[in-house]
Parts: sequence; structure tokens; C-alpha cells
Amino acid sequence: MEEELTRHSPGKDTLLTIGVFDGVHLGHKYLISQLVELAGTQDLLPGVVTFRQHPQAVLSPQTKLPFLTDLEERSRLLGKEGVALVVPLSFTREWAELGARRFVELLMKHLRMRGLVIGADFALGRGREGDTAALRLLGREMSFSVDVVPAVKLNGEVVSSTIIRQALAEGDMARVRRMVGRDFSLHGRVVTGAGRGAGMGIPTANLEIDPEQAIPLDGVYATRAYVNGKLYQSMTNIGNNPTFGDSERGVEVYIIDYQGDLYGREVSIDIVERLRGEERFSSVAELKKQIAEDVKKGKAILDAREVNQV
Repeated sequence: MEEELTRHSPGKDTLLTIGVFDGVHLGHKYLISQLVELAGTQDLLPGVVTFRQHPQAVLSPQTKLPFLTDLEERSRLLGKEGVALVVPLSFTREWAELGARRFVELLMKHLRMRGLVIGADFALGRGREGDTAALRLLGREMSFSVDVVPAVKLNGEVVSSTIIRQALAEGDMARVRRMVGRDFSLHGRVVTGAGRGAGMGIPTANLEIDPEQAIPLDGVYATRAYVNGKLYQSMTNIGNNPTFGDSERGVEVYIIDYQGDLYGREVSIDIVERLRGEERFSSVAELKKQIAEDVKKGKAILDAREVNQV
């Protein structure tokens, strides 16, 4: 259990925060900004202790909790916010049974923790015994600081990963973007598909998405695709292609104006706006006509976005 901590032993004293930070949304970013600012004033290294899987998935295995950002993307986004040390832990029953005092002792011993920056509803340790009040008492006893950061609200609603997952499930990408502060992204390796798109003159890339990844509501979306670091406008269908009776849900991307073979490559997409739900068409000709309309509408949305970002 302690091996993962020793693997990340820092070269100086640290100011830490702890949590899953799934999605690295506006609430997370505000807390991280306070962490980085305080660490700077105290000559401490700002660090995040995060978890490879959501603790709830271990404590309640029957609960399905898809992630918004995988560990690699989460670490990258935290680094962009100024975090100098990211320590991923594999949350296990052993960690769950650890008391708050022992948890803190391990952080002080292996990560040279000199302070914690936490949200108002934060708690650690067995049975959530280490809430803000308990941690402040431990801090006075064990000589580490505790700073509590208030939650971020939008329109009176606390920004949370749970609400973002709900908005994704509804296909409300504008709401997701407001809470995350950026477009929601998916990434995966391009795998062989049925080849129907190429047969219709609209070649598509089928993305192999992690089965634990949260995915928006089925439908057609205006998206932006990144291939080898280059940005392209794109259209993405999420679902099971009811016209062809596919049984498996998939993510299929048409990258506008892209020429070349994508098989085996990693592709990322930013999901900008949902255009419509999935539909069953009576013929391939009707489907092609609808796709042409989708591309026209999607390009107008993406063009407007690019103009506004200049």
C-alpha cells in the first residue's frame, strides 16, 4: 500500500489536496488555484493525491460510475493548472479501512506533507471520520495546516462531476462546457469498422473507447478532431446505427477534409454540440441526404466557434 507513495517521494516539502478530480472541472480548478497560490507563498511544492478508480466503485461495486477523464488526461490537466506533483493511488479496501490519523501520517512520512487544501465537504479515512473539523484538530496536534476552499456554484448549483455526468447523459454539451470550462473530449484508437461510410463516400473512423468512459447521449454531434496534433472539423455519431441494425454502441467520426489512413492511430475529439438524436432511415439514400444536411449544419456551428475564438 505504501509502495505507491514511496514511488513519488518529492524533493521538498509539499502542500497537498486529495481527491479523484474526475473531469478537472471549474470547482476543481478553483481549489487547485488556491493550492498553487498558497504553496507559492509558503515555498512548498503543490501536489495532488488522486485515485486510479473512484472510491465509490470499490465501496459499492454495484454502482456504475463512468469516468469523465482517465488518469492520463486528468494528470495532464492538473499539470496545466500548475500542479507540480500528481500521486495516483490504487484505492483498495485496505485504504478504505485506514483511519484519518494513519492516512495523514503516511502523507507526512512519504510525501513530506506540511499542509492540506480541501473542499468544505471533504473527508478522508474510515467512515469519513477525517472531516474538516477532525483534520483541523489533527493539524494542530501534528503540525500541518488545513485550508478549506468553498465550492464553486453556477446559477446557484454546485459544480460537480455527478452533475456533469447527468448533463452528458442528456446530451447537454453547453451545460457540460459551462461546468468544465472547456469542450468535453473523447479519445481512442481507430479500429476497423463495417466500412459503410467509405462505401457512401463519407469515410468514418471508428474509435475504440474505454468501456468505463462516460459518453454523451446517443446522437449526431458537431465535433473537432485532433490527428497527429492537427485540428480538423468533424462530425461524430454516437450509438448503434439503427438504420443498419447494429447491436453494439459505438463512436464513429467523419473527419472533414482529411485524407489518409487512420487505422491504428490515436484520435481525440472535442464534442461541441448535439445536432439530433439517432434515427432509422428507410434507405441508404435517405441516410446520405441527412448526413449531408448534418455536415452543413455542423460546419456552420464549428465555423462560428472558430470565428468567436479568434
